[in-house]
Amino acid sequence: MTEDYTSTDYDDTPVDQLCRKEEVVKVGSIVIPVFFALLVVLSCIGNLLVLVILVLYEKFRSMINILILNLALSDLLFTFGLPFWASYFIWGWTFGEIGCKAVKFLFYVGFYSSVLFLTLMTIQRYMAVVHPLSDWEKCRGFSVAPFIIWILSGTAALLVSLRSKVLEHDKNIYCEFDSIRAKHVAVYLQSIFFLIAFCIMGFCHFRMFLTIAQSRTRLRNKTIKLIFCIGLLFFIGWAPYNIVMLLRIFQDYGLTPFTDCRVSIHLDYAFYACRLLAFSHCCLNPVLYALIGEKFQKHLRMILKKMCPK
Repeated sequence: MTEDYTSTDYDDTPVDQLCRKEEVVKVGSIVIPVFFALLVVLSCIGNLLVLVILVLYEKFRSMINILILNLALSDLLFTFGLPFWASYFIWGWTFGEIGCKAVKFLFYVGFYSSVLFLTLMTIQRYMAVVHPLSDWEKCRGFSVAPFIIWILSGTAALLVSLRSKVLEHDKNIYCEFDSIRAKHVAVYLQSIFFLIAFCIMGFCHFRMFLTIAQSRTRLRNKTIKLIFCIGLLFFIGWAPYNIVMLLRIFQDYGLTPFTDCRVSIHLDYAFYACRLLAFSHCCLNPVLYALIGEKFQKHLRMILKKMCPK
């Protein structure tokens, strides 16, 4: 993660010297583990259902099904790190330095791959709506795109995780970056991923909106609402989180007004709220990109009937 276990960082910034945040830490140690536990349950149920439906009922000849499969796997990787972070906020880091690097790797590879697969799925939808007669899906480059995404995500996550280590401060044990510079680089890299993905998705959604708005199909209004919700939820989920992360860098540099204790505390609470909102994407993705489809709903009803026969 690019965030710290507590708001009283191990690097003794000016804010830490003047401002104690025991109440902030206490709130975080209660709210975040409970919320993370809920995310783990919902994400596992939703994404595992997607995988079961794809394996049992769907064929992998369709590119969109392959992308949904990879997105579900990506969300599960992201989810697997959440129980460790929930424990972290209660007892501190208790899994050693190898565990620190491994969990951070899982977290970041899940984050990067999820963003990239969402972007690729948006491009796929864009081509299907705006250029329906093109044979772009038969392009060899697009067919290997999932492999490229996993390689890029794994490389970026590995670079970040290698700069992580276990640190001790005031008898507390932390899984953090080995330097402030490494922490800032991770934040910049994460923000760049988000910005590029948002620009691509924004352009694609805008063009799809215009194309569908000009059509006369009966599903026009439903499709427009779906496209709008996908873009809006992506922005609402990740934009505030990345903005707050960048603001916390100003706090590390000791820039005013972030050196003020009250401002710093409010920023920490905003960070908690934005992080919980952003991490919810692992639960929302199965709903937005798979379970809302008519075929998936049909298959889900079949599974539920088998599990709960009358």
